[in-house]
Amino acid sequence: MDHDEVLSLYERRFRREPAPEMPGAVVERAGAVVRQSGPAPCWNGVLWSDLDERTADAAIAEQIRHYAELGTEFEWKLYDHDRPADLDRRLLAAGFTAEPPETLMVAETARIAVPAALPAAGPEGVQLVPVTGMDGVELVADVHERVFGASRVRIRERLAVQLAEGSVVAVLAMAGGVPVSAARMDLHSGTEFASLWGGGTDPEWRGRGIYRALVAYRAREALARGYRYLQVDASAESRPILTRLGFAALATTTPYTYG
Repeated sequence: MDHDEVLSLYERRFRREPAPEMPGAVVERAGAVVRQSGPAPCWNGVLWSDLDERTADAAIAEQIRHYAELGTEFEWKLYDHDRPADLDRRLLAAGFTAEPPETLMVAETARIAVPAALPAAGPEGVQLVPVTGMDGVELVADVHERVFGASRVRIRERLAVQLAEGSVVAVLAMAGGVPVSAARMDLHSGTEFASLWGGGTDPEWRGRGIYRALVAYRAREALARGYRYLQVDASAESRPILTRLGFAALATTTPYTYG
């Protein structure tokens, strides 16, 4: 895999010329900024910018005004190669809050779509169960709320919309009828990429291979649908696992939130 080539493709597909992520979302270029806006559960924020020392502060102020008029908080997704070099400090000075940095990682789907063993959990063991309806959506929301402290309402709304339009693959790891992990994969129609999200596992079940099995499951699903690459915004905890599985780090990205 040519890292520079894949990063350039990712930048074009997801930052400079992205499609709206769901019904109701609007992607627009406002000057030197590409942003997405939309009603909940849509993600609101800045995807890409082409700024310099002269234009950055005014562009930041304009995005704050735009989302204030919509009455929503938003995120500026900053990459380590974005310019100007002090854009991070300018965002902080404007009132943004930096979240933990993540690593943009990509792998060729065919390399990851391999069988993965699951740990035993009593006589039935751990089973991977696809999410096909609202009962499964509720279980995914339960796991994410328990593991990540995430809003179950937002997760439930988003996943329900995506299931209805066929733009997601979601899966649960069940042990003795109890969900111990959950993950999803967004399918980006018209692109070469599927993106992995979640993978949250109950603490007592970590370190047993469930995360790896969830990655492999989604990779097989992506391969069957013709997606060439898998993309992850990896946390510090998941990056070593993904590296061992064959993912390559292409950039560092930090979410800056406002509101």
